[in-house]
Amino acid sequence: MRSIKDTVRSLTSVILVTAGILGNICTASVSADIEQPPLRVPPLENVHSASYCVYDKTADEIIISVEPDKKIFPASQTKIMTCQLALDYLDLADYLTVSKNAMRDITSDSSVMGIQEGEVVQVSELLYGLMLPSGNDAANVLAEGVVDAMFEKYPANGTEKGPDGVNASYLVEQLGKSEQDIKDKYKLTAFASLMNLRAKNLGCKNTHFVNAHGLHDDEHYTSASDLTLIIGKAYEKKDFKILISTTSHIFKATNRHSNDAWSYVKNTDYLLFDPWLAAQTGEGIDSHLIAIIGGKTGTTSKAGKGLTLATVNENGHELMVSICGIPADYQYFTTMYAASVTAYGHLACWKKDSVTKYPGTTGDYRYVNAPAAQQPAHDSLIFPGDKLSEEEIKAMEPTPTPAPVATLTPIPSPVENKPHPIRIFVKEQPVVTGVCLAIFVAIVAINVALIVRVRKLKRAANGRGKGKIRKPTGII
Repeated sequence: MRSIKDTVRSLTSVILVTAGILGNICTASVSADIEQPPLRVPPLENVHSASYCVYDKTADEIIISVEPDKKIFPASQTKIMTCQLALDYLDLADYLTVSKNAMRDITSDSSVMGIQEGEVVQVSELLYGLMLPSGNDAANVLAEGVVDAMFEKYPANGTEKGPDGVNASYLVEQLGKSEQDIKDKYKLTAFASLMNLRAKNLGCKNTHFVNAHGLHDDEHYTSASDLTLIIGKAYEKKDFKILISTTSHIFKATNRHSNDAWSYVKNTDYLLFDPWLAAQTGEGIDSHLIAIIGGKTGTTSKAGKGLTLATVNENGHELMVSICGIPADYQYFTTMYAASVTAYGHLACWKKDSVTKYPGTTGDYRYVNAPAAQQPAHDSLIFPGDKLSEEEIKAMEPTPTPAPVATLTPIPSPVENKPHPIRIFVKEQPVVTGVCLAIFVAIVAINVALIVRVRKLKRAANGRGKGKIRKPTGII
């Protein structure tokens, strides 16, 4: 009897497993789509940060803020200033050589591009190394390049003045050093002087920089409102928009890295990957955000985490968003906190000017990392102000409401029944359906054979129990 039970148990397990596999195959094409579930950002009162500020660059006003002028440590958000100065003073096609001095203060815990002393790197590549992996090494090389360009293009004894309204004599006066001393020993200090001059020219009230990368120094500070002014200025340059909009970059070969693709880097601004997070407020209200153009993160133990962004509203307004000083205990919520501040800022902006200029959703306008020939044919929101395509203009036009026509009340027509998912599966997957049916028939046959066999075994067992002499001749 034990062998009979074991046989029944084994066959039953096979049938159940086979039926499970069959069920999975048959339902695979009719189950719900796998997708990202919608998520809600936290309300503003649940955002843990030292400060935040949403600045409407178009209207030149702060939309929402908490402690916007509070002194904070920017960490790598500093690189927004470094980037804009490099774009103003350097030619993207030029090459810079990595000096020993540029690598001197790069600590072991620094975020880096991965360049080496003596490496010759194109300016455009250094800018990607600065903004995507947040390379402190790239920041110093660019800083030295800017100072060299200042002395070369706008010499102290010349009449030409640079983008900040001064020539190299300004650096000589500020540092109290000779031109040669600055070139030999104090390029990074001279660059910090240019950073502070630019901050002053932009109207920053609570900013003082001492380095190009943002590693902690008690005298290196700014505020959320000042950061929105800094990114707002950088945002005026097309190349800056491309840099912060790029989700990834692959570096080309150099004299120290002999192969192309020696490094593949991704943007540290996660909201760039998932802009839809800021498309609604915590209450589920449409924020009317149309695009996250991009931004820059910053993190140190003293600064906490922060993120400064450039964004665009459906009404065409360009909003600069900065959130600073997120404590270490909440660092993993940085993206959601930034999304929350962005969402509520955009909703407030929309309420002031509720006219659609850019149609669509946050997924409609995305920049990709690819050569120019492989870029999307049209992307008006990377460079707001571009002429809209005919399709976009047509999408904005309201559909004319037809004039009412007197008609008889129609007789309700029967509701059209949608085909059952199994019918759709059978029609679209005839081969798989055939296999499923064959397996089903096999299962039925096995069950029938099993039932017959079990009944015979029971009858034989009952016969032995009654003292019958007859013995089964088959092998069980």
